[in-house]
Amino acid sequence: MLRVHQGFEEIIDSLSPLDVDWMDDVAEAIMVRIRSVEIKPEYSREDIAALVEARSGSEFEVSRFCVGLFLGFSKDKLEVELKERLGEGGTGIKRYQKDREIFLDVLEEMGLRDAMTAVVNAKPVWSDILKERLRYGRGSAVTGLRRGRELEDWAEEIVEEVFGENYEVRCSFQGPRQPAKCDFAIPEKLQPHILIECKGYGATGSKMTDIIGDLDAIIEAKRPDTNLLFVTDGLTWKARQNDLRKIVQRQNDGRITRIYTKQMRDQFVDDLQTLKAEFGI
Repeated sequence: MLRVHQGFEEIIDSLSPLDVDWMDDVAEAIMVRIRSVEIKPEYSREDIAALVEARSGSEFEVSRFCVGLFLGFSKDKLEVELKERLGEGGTGIKRYQKDREIFLDVLEEMGLRDAMTAVVNAKPVWSDILKERLRYGRGSAVTGLRRGRELEDWAEEIVEEVFGENYEVRCSFQGPRQPAKCDFAIPEKLQPHILIECKGYGATGSKMTDIIGDLDAIIEAKRPDTNLLFVTDGLTWKARQNDLRKIVQRQNDGRITRIYTKQMRDQFVDDLQTLKAEFGI
């Protein structure tokens, strides 16, 4: 093969779409199950049972997708909600077969019966179709961004309460070896005594690799005596417990000073006031 020198324009001009058909075997099975739902003015517990009944694990996965579609839940969000409500013991077909009535109770509590009634009897117009496409496209990204920003706003309200104007937000702080980004640097980014990172972890929130990677970047850049506080929340952690354990281990070995959730507000305030006194900020 001859050695050639390729140019950017040559490559960019040769690009073509990678169009694929999204309808695979699983999607086909889901649509078959959905089309089997009888049109009624309202639905009952028996209709829920008919929707989710399955003879195998793969069929039950189809059932769960159908439940998620009616409720407007992603696969991850549905898993988190089921685990939270069912407790220990799994959320698959074995759990359903073992605790069928409890499982159906949970689906009713989640509003599946009313959701089926509302969806089946809805009279959509063309804009509804586009709205749904918008929801699952851009809307998914917006939800994740808003979830993260809401947690940052919650933390900033507390930081401002304790430190007044003595903090910088969403900045790059200067460490002894290199700079790194963080959500809050206290009292300022050039010589911070306290760093705070906020990550909301929901079904469409920050990716796990992003969360651990951002924390490790701060840990690598900061002075050893700079306190790193991590604020997080979101039920999706319950489905990713091993990943959360990795972060907790960083706290246990001293790389993170403390981890907080929104339910730990009082502890967060107390610790910030203690650090404020210790550093004379």
